[in-house]
Amino acid sequence: MISTPLPIAVKKVVKSRIAELDEANLGFGKIFSDHMFISDFRNGHWDNAGITPYGMMEFSPSSSMMHYGQAIFEGMKAYRNEKGEVFLFRPLANHKRLNISAVRMAMPTISEDVFMDGLLQLVRLDSNWVPKSDGASLYIRPFLIATDDYIGVKPSDTYKFLIITSPVGKYYSEPVKVLVETNYIRAVEGGVGFVKASGNYGRSLYPTKLAQQKGYQQVIWTDARHHRYLEESGTMNVMFVIDNVLITPPTGDTILAGITRDSVLTIARDWNMKVEERKISVDEIIDAQRNGTLQEAFGTGTAATIAPICLIGYEGNDYSLPPIQTTSFSSRVNKELDDIKKGRIADRHGWMVKV
Repeated sequence: MISTPLPIAVKKVVKSRIAELDEANLGFGKIFSDHMFISDFRNGHWDNAGITPYGMMEFSPSSSMMHYGQAIFEGMKAYRNEKGEVFLFRPLANHKRLNISAVRMAMPTISEDVFMDGLLQLVRLDSNWVPKSDGASLYIRPFLIATDDYIGVKPSDTYKFLIITSPVGKYYSEPVKVLVETNYIRAVEGGVGFVKASGNYGRSLYPTKLAQQKGYQQVIWTDARHHRYLEESGTMNVMFVIDNVLITPPTGDTILAGITRDSVLTIARDWNMKVEERKISVDEIIDAQRNGTLQEAFGTGTAATIAPICLIGYEGNDYSLPPIQTTSFSSRVNKELDDIKKGRIADRHGWMVKV
């Protein structure tokens, strides 16, 4: 496969919709910026790169993405700092993870130049859509889909790579209640649990719906073999603070290598906090809650950043966690990440990329 950077043709909207943007009522994922980036894969390489007005697209009913699930995506954000400048948070990590997903799903990889050039030009063009208010950001969704008009089972020969953006507020407005899932399965060893494949999220919707009917916002997935070890919480990695030790399940076949997860672990180690990446059983968490050593539980992810967990449901019982304080680790690390993104403190690890 040949993948080379190409000039990007830009077709701007006739009239921007920016005047319709109400930063006080953003919600999440319902408002989209003026433009989107598109590039086509055909004859073994990426070409036809362009930025066009955000809008509807046409696909054949036989398009292979709809029949065989060759669809992957990334989630990332752009922030406006206190000087009014726009920065991306760790975009190269998203590029690397997208290509890991592409290889596993038998899809073409995307060169850094195509990914970054398209991303930077798109966000630069729609920079007015990056919110100014605290807690708000521009959510960015790069995704790759198969487009062959063919219903035989094989990898597609043609693909589209797109990037769309959406100004968003907070994903969770309050600490979440989670249910430990011991029946349905998110991922299995040797499968695609480590991939940001669309099907992984589709298969999670029904168990999550059942949990929500019981009063929980999300589920915590357990291992497929024994339903004994905790893996992810909904669309997030999950972390626990027990006796001042930060503990999180190790990434692997069944757990996505979260970029926010990695950032939190990096900061914890910067602070000389003890960190353990290891298997965590449900019994260990319940025992820690009962004996008072479970200090915090929270999810980490691009959408939510840090989502404190206030209650864990398991086998018909609810286990409450102590209220999150400003001195809690999750509060402090959330503030640290926010200060880095907003340019209030030094970016020691070179995570921010200026648009």
